[in-house]
Amino acid sequence: MELAALITAARGDQPVDRVFENARLVNVFSGEVETRHIAVSQGYIAGFGDYSARERIDLAGRFVVPGFIDAHVHIESSMMSVSEFVRAVLPKGTTTVVADPHEIANVMGSAGIAYMIEEGRRQPMNLFFNLPSCVPATAMETSGASLDAAALSPFIRNDSVPALAEMMNFPGVIHCDAGVLDKIALAENAAKPVDGHAPGLSGKALNAYISAGIRSDHECVALSEAREKLARGMHVMIREGSGARNLDELLPLVTPKTAHMVMWCTDDRHPQDILHAGHIDEMLRRAVASGLDPVTALQIASLNPARYFRLPRIGAVSPGMRADMVVTSSLDEIVAEAVYSGGCKVAENGKMCPEVEIPEAQIGPSAMHVDVDRLDFRIPADGSNARVIVIIPGQIITGQEIMPVKIRENLAYAEPSADLLKIAVVERHQQTGNIGKGFIRGIGLRRGAIASSVAHDSHNIVVVGTNDGDMRAAVAHVAAMEGGLCVVCEQSVKAALALPIAGLMTPRPLAAVCREMDDLLDAARGLGCRLEDPFMTLSFMALPVIPELKITDKGLFDVNRFTHMPVFVD
Repeated sequence: MELAALITAARGDQPVDRVFENARLVNVFSGEVETRHIAVSQGYIAGFGDYSARERIDLAGRFVVPGFIDAHVHIESSMMSVSEFVRAVLPKGTTTVVADPHEIANVMGSAGIAYMIEEGRRQPMNLFFNLPSCVPATAMETSGASLDAAALSPFIRNDSVPALAEMMNFPGVIHCDAGVLDKIALAENAAKPVDGHAPGLSGKALNAYISAGIRSDHECVALSEAREKLARGMHVMIREGSGARNLDELLPLVTPKTAHMVMWCTDDRHPQDILHAGHIDEMLRRAVASGLDPVTALQIASLNPARYFRLPRIGAVSPGMRADMVVTSSLDEIVAEAVYSGGCKVAENGKMCPEVEIPEAQIGPSAMHVDVDRLDFRIPADGSNARVIVIIPGQIITGQEIMPVKIRENLAYAEPSADLLKIAVVERHQQTGNIGKGFIRGIGLRRGAIASSVAHDSHNIVVVGTNDGDMRAAVAHVAAMEGGLCVVCEQSVKAALALPIAGLMTPRPLAAVCREMDDLLDAARGLGCRLEDPFMTLSFMALPVIPELKITDKGLFDVNRFTHMPVFVD
């Protein structure tokens, strides 16, 4: 943008590029809907009114709203490359995302962050990348990299980096871990906010966490939790992902007095949900259908995150702002009929405009070091009762139970008829040979096994199965694909999806990914699985910062006690 030229066009002293006539503009500053002609020059809003223009577009009374912002998302969780993610969400009205490349950073370190930033710069929408604060998430698992404040420092003043990403190590904050505080200081010295991640934190522990300067949280699952955090000054990101769905529970948080402290985010959303349900647009429709004022919902989707992250010239349709706009016929049922990014039409009626150039994905190096011959999923029986991870449907938190297990020849076995399966995490980065083993209930498999190299946050290979042979075959196939998801039964692969970009993403288009994911889900259901999306659920079973009982390559992990635990209790 040439600033003088924009000012000159805004004065009306030279023609603008185009004027959108007869628009009903949703003004997220005033909260009003105004009938306007909107002038655009050099990809920015020049002003409102009667301007001389090279092109005139009559909107015939349709609404113009700011492009939507996803305040917290892991692009890697879509399993698509950055380019294909853009193809998926831009037609749905999302013109800006604030992503956390935490997943690829845990696999590739600084090279992963640099890879995502470079891919983002080539896209026809705004992609920002917060600096991952927890690589690794904890020392309780083996990751592909370790990033301290010194390693993050070269990125902190990058224009594509608006903040320090979710500080998941809340015990480290509360107990003044020097490395954790160094990262927070790095962000504060650069005048950039620090995002939070503190599920269930309350009282004085929450006070200590917020005192560190952490100002947002996307992990609230209960309304009372969200209210406590907001009342202490935290911006609450209401999340509706594929594995954690919190919109319905948290929507009552939004009132005229609190709305300015709220943002929408998807965090982790699988490709089928993006294709069939939507992205931020789906959250808007559901919020409005539940009774939220449409203008308030749109403020939460645009102005609020832009202000929180201090995104330059983004978040509203007003003079001097980037012309990121969505055209829709209704505020009661917000559907992106046309999407403009930087003043250019990029999508119409749910499809990318054919003239818009989106670069092919550059495939980064993979990381898959598994000695298949050493895979051993036997669990020696050190007792008759075991700690069992218990799935909570629709959530990424888990419970735990003590259950009797089947013992034969001093080995413990899965018991599918009782919904008691084996779960294991196979280390894939450092060639340690680590395999953490345990039991899980709530998956529902009656036969076979499922495995994935998408396993938050270190992304080792996680596998659940009814027998050791199928678990071994599933892990071997994931390794052979250089990462991915698969379903195995009787040691035969029934469905698979290869993820060659760091074992997390594929350069294939959304429709193809969805077809293969549908095949995977059908195959898993055919083996008895009753979860809506077992792979999304499985991906969080190795995350040792989300309560209550999880598993890493080093074994079962009690998050509340923050320590590894033996499988058997007697």
